[in-house]
Amino acid sequence: MQEDTPGDDNEPVKEARRWRDDGWTAQVIKNEDDDGWAVAMTRQGESEPALVGPWTMGRDKKNPKPLDTAAFNTLVKTASEVIRRHEQQRHAMLHKEAAVETAAGRILVTLDIVPDDDDPHAWLAARDAQGEDLARVRVGAAFKLTTASAAAWVESDFARPAHAR
Repeated sequence: MQEDTPGDDNEPVKEARRWRDDGWTAQVIKNEDDDGWAVAMTRQGESEPALVGPWTMGRDKKNPKPLDTAAFNTLVKTASEVIRRHEQQRHAMLHKEAAVETAAGRILVTLDIVPDDDDPHAWLAARDAQGEDLARVRVGAAFKLTTASAAAWVESDFARPAHAR
């Protein structure tokens, strides 16, 4: 893979096997698993590609088809979608919600996990129907938020859960 030289990260490149524009770099590379080619899409500032996929052979059936504007734009759209789905999945893994109905109205209980290597933990929080913060306590990253655990926390007047570690 061709290396960038310092200071040229924003300059567009439009070569047969390498395009860079709009914060993305497409690099056509030899597929080590077979005789074909692959393309790697890397977002500017990232060390790893967001997307690596097969690339079409050229007419000579030996060399890769050259990159062009339409292919690059499609690759950017696909790589951006991969990143968006990854971010949505990560958010879903780290953020949980449960609603509790009380005499005073609905309370939304959230659990936000902080995946810190040295100190993994989570924040258990409650908000009323108007969005006002009611409580927030630190709990262990393994705390399981369910409708039952949320209701028990609300009923305890937001006392730190005993099994919060």
